[in-house]
Formats: sequence, C-alpha cells, structure tokens
Amino acid sequence: MSLRNIAIIAHVDHGKTTLVDRLLQQSGAVKSHQQMDERAMDSNDLEKERGITILAKCTSVDWKGTRVNIVDTPGHADFGGEVERILSMVDCALLLVDAAEGPMPQTKFVTMKALELGLKPILVVNKVDKPDARPDWVVDQAFDLFAALDADEEQLDFPILYASAKEGWAADTLEAPRENMDALFDLVVEKVAEPEADKDGPFTMLATTLESDPYLGRILTGRIASGRVKANTTVKGIGQDGKVTETARLTKLLAFRGLKREPVEMAEAGDIVAVAGLVNTTVADTIAETSVSEPLPARPISPPTMAMTVTVNDSPLAGREGEKLTGRMIRDRLMREAEGNIAIRVTESSDKDAFEVAGRGELQLGVLLETLRREGFELTVGPPRVLFTEGENGERLEPMEVAQVDVDDEFTGVVVEKLGLRKGEMTEMRPSSGGKTRIAFEIPSRGLIGYQGEFLADTRGTGILSRLFNGYAPYKGPIAGRRAGVMISAEQGKASSYALFNLEDRGPLFIGGGEEVYGGMILGEHNKGQDLEVNPLKAKQLTNFRAAGKDDAVKLTTPIRRTLEEALAYIEDDERVEVTPKSIRLRKSTLDPHERKREKRKKDAELAAAG
Repeated sequence: MSLRNIAIIAHVDHGKTTLVDRLLQQSGAVKSHQQMDERAMDSNDLEKERGITILAKCTSVDWKGTRVNIVDTPGHADFGGEVERILSMVDCALLLVDAAEGPMPQTKFVTMKALELGLKPILVVNKVDKPDARPDWVVDQAFDLFAALDADEEQLDFPILYASAKEGWAADTLEAPRENMDALFDLVVEKVAEPEADKDGPFTMLATTLESDPYLGRILTGRIASGRVKANTTVKGIGQDGKVTETARLTKLLAFRGLKREPVEMAEAGDIVAVAGLVNTTVADTIAETSVSEPLPARPISPPTMAMTVTVNDSPLAGREGEKLTGRMIRDRLMREAEGNIAIRVTESSDKDAFEVAGRGELQLGVLLETLRREGFELTVGPPRVLFTEGENGERLEPMEVAQVDVDDEFTGVVVEKLGLRKGEMTEMRPSSGGKTRIAFEIPSRGLIGYQGEFLADTRGTGILSRLFNGYAPYKGPIAGRRAGVMISAEQGKASSYALFNLEDRGPLFIGGGEEVYGGMILGEHNKGQDLEVNPLKAKQLTNFRAAGKDDAVKLTTPIRRTLEEALAYIEDDERVEVTPKSIRLRKSTLDPHERKREKRKKDAELAAAG
C-alpha cells in the first residue's frame, strides 16, 4: 500500500480538528453506525472544554489503496513546540485559512516552520460558507505571506482548495459541486510525494512525542527514517550527544488506524508509528538498531519566554481537597511533564519545595496547572514573569510579541490607548471586513500578561486578539501594574454574610458568605491604593430589641470568581494563588501580618537607598 504523511496546520479556531472529523467519516475510517464525538481528535477534557487543540495527535485513513497518515496540530502560539516537532514527521502541510479572517499571526508562525523544512503546503480556504467570506482576497493574502517568508518558486506555486469542513465538502474551484471531501483526498494522493526513505538500511526513528499509558507505560511516537522494525526487536536509544541512553526490547509496535492505535507485527521506513518498552529514551532521541551509533538530527526548539514559581500549599486549609501535597510528588510530576513536553522547562529553586516552571506563554502554563489540579494536586503559585536575556553588549533584552487585534471600529480608540500604556507600538492599522479594524502592535510579552480579560471587557466580547513571539528587544521600561489594593482577612473561620455586606462599599469581593477564610487570604479588592486588613467573621450584635432572625437575610452582590489564568494575571509580586482540585484562592505570600509589615519596611528602605 502506498503512503502519504500530511499535517494540518492553521491559526487557532480555523477548523483543523473539524476537518479531520470529516476526513475520518468520509474515508470510512469511522463507520456510519459508529458513535464519534464532535472534534474527535480533541480527546483530552481541557481540549473539549476550551475548544482548542493542545496536544498534536496522529490518525490515518485509507483512500483508494493509499494510506494517508494525518497529524492534527495545535493552533495556539503557546503550543508551538508541538508544531515544530510534528512537522519534521510529514511530507506536506495542509494550511487551513479562514475565508473571512485570512492569515493571522499563528498562520504566519506555522507557515514559516513548514517552509523552513522545505514542505510544499496545500492552501485550504476553509469556512467558505460564511456570509462574510472573501476567498479570493484570502488567496492573495496567503501568496503575499509566502513571498514575505522567502518561499521558493515551487512553494509559491501552491495548490488551492475551497472548503467547508463544517458542511463536509471541498472543491478545487468556487463553482465546482459542493458534495464531499473527494477533491481533497485526490489532491493529496496526486500532489504529495511518497515518503523518501531507505527501506533496506538499518532501522532508525526519531522520537517526536512522548505520552504515558496505564497499561503499556511510556509510548514514543515518530516516523521511521530508515529500515524496518518488528515487535519484540531489541533496539537502543541514542541521545543527541551520541550517548546510548539504554538498550531495550520493543514490547509493542503500534500503527494509527482511524481513531485507534492498533498493534502491528512490522512497520517500515516512512510510516508513523508508536513504540513501547523504552524507559529512559525521550523526545528528540533516536531509536535504532543496536548496530547504529549516530543519532538522527533533531530541530532545536525555541526557548521558553515566561516562568512562574510553584511551591507546596502551606495555607491553613491545605490538604482538605487534594491528596497530592508533598514537594516530592510535585517535583516528580513536573519532571515527567518536562520530559514529554520539551517546550516546558522545570528547575528546582534554592527554596525548599519550590520549582521554577518555564514555558511559552500564559495559556500553556495555565493548562499545565489546570491539569495538575484535576489530578488531585494542591499548589501555591506565584505571578507569571517574563524571562529576560542578555545582549551581545551586556544589555538587558526582553521577549517581544506581535499582537494583532480585530475589533469593531467603535472600540479601536480604547484598544490603542490600553496597549500604548502597556508599551505597545502600533505597526499597522487598516480596515477589515464587516465594520472591523485590524491593528498590529509590537509589544513586550509582559505587557500582555493579564490583558486578555480586559480586552474582552473593553470590546464587549467581540474582539479577537492574536499574539506571536517575535524575538528579543532592549528592555522597554516599567509597565504600570494593578492600581487598587486588596482586602486581606485578619481571621480564620467561616466568613459571615453580615461582615461581608459591610465590606462591600470598600470594593468588590472575591468570596461569598459561609466560605472558609484564613489570615492573609485576599477577600476582595480595596478601592483605595493600599491594602486593608479586615475581619470577615464579624457577626451582628444581638440585643433584646434585635432578634436573631431579623436582618439576617442580607443580599450580597455576586462575588467576582476568577479563572486560574485570570487569578495568575491579577496577583502582584507579594501575592500567590492557592490552587486545589475544588478552589482557586488568592492570598499574600507571607500570611503573618507582622512579618508582612517587616518585609514591606525592608523593601521600602532598599528602594529609598537605591533611588
């Protein structure tokens, strides 16, 4: 059977995973009577909830005697590490572009990676059924993007398909019948070359992704670069430095068939397979016959740009909701994550039970914390901060991003003002379709921390903000943080509705009546600039004239409940987020009020001496 390996790449929410659903259904890989979830490739709970792809996944379909291995990749910039590795396994990329929005920042990122690898993309203009679709404009924009990214003559001569993954059709012209995906399948078989591979050489394979399976243990996925391999063969793992990591037997050899991984007896060069049985071999290592001594080259991955400190939960409420509490448990889990996800870097801090977790952005770090929380961990997390680097002349450099916003014309003023305050420099402003304006900014990564929620509020939920790492630039100077102070609990116990009712005029609250609080926990925002210690347990004084039941039914304003990412973006340097399976609490890093005052005096003295 002949073979084709393709990846589907696009900006977030341009329809990659829906397209894979249709290809699985129309190829017969999923039978009509079988139950298949919508966006079946997004199998992880967080992917289903957020409607985004986080992990790259493989599948395959058979089309008229040709097996097509398909890789669904993430579209969000924070998971770019996944995209970079996956593209090295395929021979062609289907570049999906929304027929109304056109190329977006992440489109540029994934296209750049594909062109650098020498892939010849096929352009699929998706969502042509949208009322504001402008497919001809999108094709022109895609050509300009390819030219700007130094595509060669062959890459610029890209085939074009028009499609609606939602409606289940693809066509080579806008006038062609809109019936099914046959045109896409036929074009892939015709235009994509069979994998170039030495089937007679020694077996070698570059490990591209790593995951854990409760029954099979560690599973490594990659494309066989040369030779053939059988299950139960003895192989060795070779690191990028040429050192042998281990010699082991392949306990399972798995190939992708539809939505399943099925055991096979043999696989040969060019195919994408998964193997089990290796304990120490990891991503970017080479799995090979015992006679091989040189590793296969692996592409370097862009470094992390943001970090946060994770420590054990030391609050008075620790241990009430989770069962994984110790520093050793947290360390083992973070190290396991860093092994499989090479865009994450974990280092142990000099402080006891503290770890620095570095990644590509707020979303990636937030998804990791949410995953740990669902696994039963309790953690204390510090505010995200950007990672600075040093220039050739010793100057301080900070990570920069391109932020592209699509907003209704009436909101352009407030967006330009807010991003200007965050040190953003406008590089482009032009009308988009449907009464919208597209504005591009160059902005420090730290200027975008916590901006997403504010942006949605300013644009009444109608704006689209896309961001992309754009290298390093000299430090842009301080950016104003939160202006308000916070209300801090001075007592431990259950918050009384009566006390909270009397605190409401001081600022918005983050908790409701009857919730457990402790000294040092943040209860709400203080309208004035300084922090305020309050007693949330204070009950109503009873007298003969005031019965216990009277005035009890106070009506509190609904408290502000922040998501994990919003909480991380809200806190200041001296504050922390307590993350447990059921709760997200804000607190001061130092719970004792006297110790907090000492620390503040010391910090003020240091600032006075420095300035």
